[in-house]
Amino acid sequence: MRILIAGASGTIGTALVQQLSGAHDVHRLVRRKPAGPDESYWDPSRGEIDQAAIEDADAVVNLSGAGIAGGLWTRSYKELLYSSRLKPTRTLVDAMIRAKNAPAVFISQSASGYYGDRGDEVLTESSSSGATILADICRRWEAEAHRAPSPVRVVTPRTGIVMTRGGGALPKLLLPLRLYGGGPIGSGQQWWPWITMTDQVRAMEFLLTAPVEGPVNLGAPEPAQVGTIVADLGNALHRPSTLRIPEKVLKVLGGRLAYELLLVSARMEPRVLTGAGFTFEQSTSRDLAAWVRASLAT
Repeated sequence: MRILIAGASGTIGTALVQQLSGAHDVHRLVRRKPAGPDESYWDPSRGEIDQAAIEDADAVVNLSGAGIAGGLWTRSYKELLYSSRLKPTRTLVDAMIRAKNAPAVFISQSASGYYGDRGDEVLTESSSSGATILADICRRWEAEAHRAPSPVRVVTPRTGIVMTRGGGALPKLLLPLRLYGGGPIGSGQQWWPWITMTDQVRAMEFLLTAPVEGPVNLGAPEPAQVGTIVADLGNALHRPSTLRIPEKVLKVLGGRLAYELLLVSARMEPRVLTGAGFTFEQSTSRDLAAWVRASLAT
Protein backbone atom coordinates (compact mmCIF):
# COMPACT_ATOMS: atom_id res chain seq x y z
CA MET A 1 0.00 0.00 0.00
CA ARG A 2 1.28 3.48 -0.88
CA ILE A 3 0.64 5.71 2.14
CA LEU A 4 0.96 9.50 2.05
CA ILE A 5 1.60 11.07 5.45
CA ALA A 6 1.18 14.72 6.40
CA GLY A 7 2.90 15.56 9.68
CA ALA A 8 5.40 12.71 9.39
CA SER A 9 8.09 14.59 11.35
CA GLY A 10 6.04 14.92 14.54
CA THR A 11 6.20 12.58 17.52
CA ILE A 12 3.38 10.32 16.35
CA GLY A 13 4.36 10.72 12.69
CA THR A 14 7.93 9.60 13.30
CA ALA A 15 6.76 6.50 15.16
CA LEU A 16 4.12 5.75 12.53
CA VAL A 17 6.63 5.95 9.67
CA GLN A 18 8.81 3.47 11.54
CA GLN A 19 5.81 1.17 12.08
CA LEU A 20 4.74 1.23 8.43
CA SER A 21 8.09 1.19 6.68
CA GLY A 22 9.00 -2.14 5.15
CA ALA A 23 5.46 -3.45 4.86
CA HIS A 24 4.23 -0.36 2.99
CA ASP A 25 5.45 2.32 0.58
CA VAL A 26 5.56 5.39 2.82
CA HIS A 27 5.56 8.84 1.21
CA ARG A 28 5.87 12.15 3.13
CA LEU A 29 4.50 15.62 2.52
CA VAL A 30 7.11 18.28 3.35
CA ARG A 31 7.08 22.09 3.43
CA ARG A 32 10.54 22.43 1.88
CA LYS A 33 12.14 21.26 -1.33
CA PRO A 34 11.74 17.45 -1.47
CA ALA A 35 14.98 15.63 -0.68
CA GLY A 36 14.12 12.35 -2.40
CA PRO A 37 11.50 10.36 -4.31
CA ASP A 38 9.62 9.55 -1.10
CA GLU A 39 8.79 13.23 -0.45
CA SER A 40 6.37 15.70 -2.06
CA TYR A 41 6.02 19.44 -1.48
CA TRP A 42 3.02 21.18 -0.03
CA ASP A 43 2.21 24.51 1.62
CA PRO A 44 -1.12 24.14 3.45
CA SER A 45 -1.06 27.77 4.61
CA ARG A 46 -1.54 28.67 0.93
CA GLY A 47 -3.60 25.63 -0.02
CA GLU A 48 -0.82 24.29 -2.27
CA ILE A 49 0.03 20.61 -2.77
CA ASP A 50 1.66 18.39 -5.36
CA GLN A 51 -1.50 16.88 -6.85
CA ALA A 52 0.40 13.83 -8.07
CA ALA A 53 1.06 12.81 -4.46
CA ILE A 54 -2.69 12.49 -3.87
CA GLU A 55 -3.32 10.76 -7.21
CA ASP A 56 -0.70 8.11 -6.45
CA ALA A 57 -1.75 7.40 -2.85
CA ASP A 58 -3.80 4.41 -1.72
CA ALA A 59 -4.20 6.00 1.71
CA VAL A 60 -3.62 9.45 3.21
CA VAL A 61 -2.82 9.98 6.89
CA ASN A 62 -3.17 13.50 8.27
CA LEU A 63 -1.26 14.23 11.47
CA SER A 64 -0.81 17.97 10.97
CA GLY A 65 -1.27 20.38 13.86
CA ALA A 66 0.69 22.63 16.22
CA GLY A 67 1.40 21.11 19.62
CA ILE A 68 -1.38 21.62 22.16
CA ALA A 69 1.27 22.26 24.82
CA GLY A 70 3.58 24.15 22.45
CA GLY A 71 3.03 27.49 24.17
CA LEU A 72 0.77 29.46 26.48
CA TRP A 73 -2.71 29.84 25.05
CA THR A 74 -2.52 33.44 24.00
CA ARG A 75 -5.03 34.63 21.43
CA SER A 76 -2.48 34.17 18.64
CA TYR A 77 -1.54 30.66 19.77
CA LYS A 78 -5.17 29.58 19.96
CA GLU A 79 -5.59 30.84 16.40
CA LEU A 80 -2.57 28.72 15.44
CA LEU A 81 -4.11 25.63 17.06
CA TYR A 82 -7.12 26.07 14.78
CA SER A 83 -5.37 27.05 11.55
CA SER A 84 -2.61 24.42 11.79
CA ARG A 85 -5.30 21.73 11.78
CA LEU A 86 -8.03 23.14 9.57
CA LYS A 87 -5.90 24.45 6.69
CA PRO A 88 -3.88 21.25 6.14
CA THR A 89 -7.03 19.11 6.32
CA ARG A 90 -8.81 21.43 3.89
CA THR A 91 -5.84 21.33 1.50
CA LEU A 92 -5.79 17.52 1.50
CA VAL A 93 -9.55 17.18 1.03
CA ASP A 94 -9.64 19.75 -1.77
CA ALA A 95 -6.91 17.76 -3.54
CA MET A 96 -8.98 14.59 -3.16
CA ILE A 97 -12.02 16.36 -4.63
CA ARG A 98 -9.91 17.34 -7.67
CA ALA A 99 -8.33 13.90 -8.01
CA LYS A 100 -9.17 11.55 -10.85
CA ASN A 101 -7.99 8.70 -8.61
CA ALA A 102 -8.81 9.56 -5.00
CA PRO A 103 -7.26 7.45 -2.21
CA ALA A 104 -9.32 4.62 -0.78
CA VAL A 105 -8.95 5.79 2.81
CA PHE A 106 -8.31 9.08 4.59
CA ILE A 107 -7.23 8.85 8.24
CA SER A 108 -7.40 12.36 9.67
CA GLN A 109 -6.32 12.84 13.25
CA SER A 110 -8.70 14.18 15.87
CA ALA A 111 -8.40 13.97 19.66
CA SER A 112 -10.11 12.92 22.86
CA GLY A 113 -10.50 16.66 23.47
CA TYR A 114 -13.64 16.33 21.29
CA TYR A 115 -15.56 15.26 24.41
CA GLY A 116 -14.52 18.12 26.69
CA ASP A 117 -14.74 17.79 30.48
CA ARG A 118 -17.23 15.03 31.32
CA GLY A 119 -16.47 13.76 34.82
CA ASP A 120 -17.22 10.04 35.28
CA GLU A 121 -19.42 9.71 32.16
CA VAL A 122 -18.39 6.80 29.93
CA LEU A 123 -17.66 8.23 26.48
CA THR A 124 -18.10 6.22 23.29
CA GLU A 125 -17.89 7.29 19.67
CA SER A 126 -21.60 8.19 19.74
CA SER A 127 -21.24 10.54 22.73
CA SER A 128 -21.83 14.25 22.16
CA SER A 129 -19.04 16.80 21.96
CA GLY A 130 -18.03 19.04 24.84
CA ALA A 131 -17.85 22.78 25.54
CA THR A 132 -14.08 23.35 25.70
CA ILE A 133 -11.81 25.06 23.18
CA LEU A 134 -10.30 21.70 22.21
CA ALA A 135 -13.77 20.27 21.65
CA ASP A 136 -14.54 23.10 19.23
CA ILE A 137 -11.24 22.55 17.41
CA CYS A 138 -11.94 18.84 17.08
CA ARG A 139 -15.48 19.37 15.76
CA ARG A 140 -14.25 21.71 13.05
CA TRP A 141 -11.25 19.48 12.31
CA GLU A 142 -13.44 16.43 11.80
CA ALA A 143 -15.95 18.37 9.71
CA GLU A 144 -13.17 19.35 7.28
CA ALA A 145 -12.09 15.71 6.97
CA HIS A 146 -15.61 14.52 6.26
CA ARG A 147 -15.84 16.75 3.18
CA ALA A 148 -13.74 14.11 1.41
CA PRO A 149 -15.51 12.78 -1.68
CA SER A 150 -17.19 9.42 -1.98
CA PRO A 151 -16.00 6.66 -2.06
CA VAL A 152 -13.10 7.74 0.19
CA ARG A 153 -13.44 5.99 3.57
CA VAL A 154 -12.87 8.69 6.18
CA VAL A 155 -11.65 7.76 9.66
CA THR A 156 -11.15 10.38 12.38
CA PRO A 157 -9.20 8.80 15.27
CA ARG A 158 -9.91 10.62 18.52
CA THR A 159 -6.50 10.03 20.04
CA GLY A 160 -6.08 10.23 23.78
CA ILE A 161 -2.97 11.08 25.79
CA VAL A 162 -0.16 9.27 24.00
CA MET A 163 2.40 7.87 26.40
CA THR A 164 5.93 7.90 24.99
CA ARG A 165 9.36 8.70 26.31
CA GLY A 166 9.81 10.96 23.29
CA GLY A 167 7.55 13.73 24.59
CA GLY A 168 4.12 14.67 25.82
CA ALA A 169 2.78 13.80 29.25
CA LEU A 170 4.91 10.81 30.22
CA PRO A 171 8.32 12.52 30.72
CA LYS A 172 6.58 15.22 32.78
CA LEU A 173 5.09 12.54 35.03
CA LEU A 174 8.31 10.55 35.34
CA LEU A 175 10.72 13.38 36.20
CA PRO A 176 9.15 14.40 39.53
CA LEU A 177 8.65 10.73 40.43
CA ARG A 178 12.33 10.04 39.89
CA LEU A 179 13.14 13.03 42.12
CA TYR A 180 10.81 11.71 44.86
CA GLY A 181 8.42 14.61 44.23
CA GLY A 182 5.67 13.02 42.16
CA GLY A 183 2.00 12.80 42.88
CA PRO A 184 -1.53 13.35 41.61
CA ILE A 185 -2.31 16.30 39.35
CA GLY A 186 -5.19 18.37 40.68
CA SER A 187 -7.77 16.17 42.37
CA GLY A 188 -6.29 13.07 40.75
CA GLN A 189 -9.85 11.88 40.09
CA GLN A 190 -10.05 13.09 36.48
CA TRP A 191 -10.02 10.31 33.86
CA TRP A 192 -7.20 10.27 31.33
CA PRO A 193 -7.82 8.40 28.06
CA TRP A 194 -4.20 7.27 27.76
CA ILE A 195 -2.63 5.06 25.09
CA THR A 196 0.95 3.91 24.64
CA MET A 197 2.75 4.91 21.46
CA THR A 198 3.10 1.22 20.66
CA ASP A 199 -0.68 0.77 20.54
CA GLN A 200 -1.23 4.17 18.92
CA VAL A 201 0.73 3.32 15.78
CA ARG A 202 -0.52 -0.28 15.72
CA ALA A 203 -4.09 1.01 15.82
CA MET A 204 -3.48 3.51 13.02
CA GLU A 205 -2.00 0.76 10.84
CA PHE A 206 -5.02 -1.41 11.66
CA LEU A 207 -7.39 1.37 10.57
CA LEU A 208 -5.82 1.50 7.12
CA THR A 209 -7.68 -1.67 6.19
CA ALA A 210 -10.28 -2.24 8.94
CA PRO A 211 -13.91 -1.96 7.74
CA VAL A 212 -14.73 1.07 9.92
CA GLU A 213 -15.29 4.74 9.21
CA GLY A 214 -16.09 7.91 11.09
CA PRO A 215 -14.87 8.61 14.64
CA VAL A 216 -12.74 5.97 16.37
CA ASN A 217 -11.62 6.40 19.98
CA LEU A 218 -7.90 5.69 20.36
CA GLY A 219 -7.38 5.11 24.04
CA ALA A 220 -6.69 2.04 26.15
CA PRO A 221 -9.78 -0.08 26.89
CA GLU A 222 -9.37 0.70 30.59
CA PRO A 223 -8.94 4.46 31.02
CA ALA A 224 -7.67 5.40 34.45
CA GLN A 225 -7.85 8.27 36.86
CA VAL A 226 -4.71 10.36 37.07
CA GLY A 227 -4.07 9.39 40.68
CA THR A 228 -4.08 5.70 39.70
CA ILE A 229 -1.75 6.26 36.75
CA VAL A 230 0.76 8.18 38.86
CA ALA A 231 0.59 5.61 41.67
CA ASP A 232 1.22 2.73 39.26
CA LEU A 233 4.14 4.58 37.67
CA GLY A 234 5.53 5.32 41.12
CA ASN A 235 5.33 1.65 42.07
CA ALA A 236 7.12 0.70 38.85
CA LEU A 237 9.93 3.15 39.65
CA HIS A 238 9.93 2.29 43.37
CA ARG A 239 9.15 5.91 44.19
CA PRO A 240 6.47 7.54 46.38
CA SER A 241 3.61 9.32 44.60
CA THR A 242 1.89 11.37 47.29
CA LEU A 243 2.87 15.01 46.60
CA ARG A 244 -0.24 16.45 45.01
CA ILE A 245 -0.07 19.44 42.66
CA PRO A 246 -3.10 21.58 43.59
CA GLU A 247 -5.53 22.51 40.85
CA LYS A 248 -5.34 26.21 41.79
CA VAL A 249 -1.56 26.23 41.31
CA LEU A 250 -1.87 24.65 37.87
CA LYS A 251 -4.49 27.16 36.78
CA VAL A 252 -2.41 30.11 38.00
CA LEU A 253 0.68 28.85 36.18
CA GLY A 254 -0.93 27.52 33.01
CA GLY A 255 -4.37 29.09 32.75
CA ARG A 256 -6.73 27.58 30.21
CA LEU A 257 -3.92 25.36 28.87
CA ALA A 258 -3.48 23.64 32.24
CA TYR A 259 -7.21 23.10 32.59
CA GLU A 260 -7.83 21.61 29.14
CA LEU A 261 -4.61 19.60 29.00
CA LEU A 262 -4.35 18.26 32.55
CA LEU A 263 -7.57 18.73 34.49
CA VAL A 264 -10.43 17.78 32.18
CA SER A 265 -11.91 14.33 32.64
CA ALA A 266 -12.64 12.09 29.65
CA ARG A 267 -13.53 8.47 30.46
CA MET A 268 -13.23 7.39 26.84
CA GLU A 269 -13.64 3.79 25.66
CA PRO A 270 -12.47 2.44 22.25
CA ARG A 271 -15.61 0.47 21.39
CA VAL A 272 -15.39 0.80 17.60
CA LEU A 273 -11.73 -0.25 17.58
CA THR A 274 -12.16 -3.31 19.80
CA GLY A 275 -15.41 -4.18 18.03
CA ALA A 276 -13.47 -4.33 14.76
CA GLY A 277 -11.06 -6.87 16.25
CA PHE A 278 -8.12 -4.75 17.42
CA THR A 279 -6.31 -6.02 20.53
CA PHE A 280 -4.23 -3.79 22.76
CA GLU A 281 -0.79 -4.71 24.06
CA GLN A 282 -1.20 -2.33 27.02
CA SER A 283 -4.75 -2.23 28.36
CA THR A 284 -4.49 -1.13 32.00
CA SER A 285 -2.47 1.44 33.91
CA ARG A 286 -0.50 -1.46 35.39
CA ASP A 287 0.34 -2.55 31.84
CA LEU A 288 1.42 1.03 31.15
CA ALA A 289 3.70 1.04 34.18
CA ALA A 290 5.26 -2.29 33.16
CA TRP A 291 5.75 -0.97 29.60
CA VAL A 292 7.46 2.16 30.98
CA ARG A 293 9.70 0.09 33.27
CA ALA A 294 10.72 -2.14 30.36
CA SER A 295 11.40 0.85 28.08
CA LEU A 296 13.59 2.48 30.73
CA ALA A 297 15.63 -0.70 31.01
CA THR A 298 16.57 -0.68 27.30
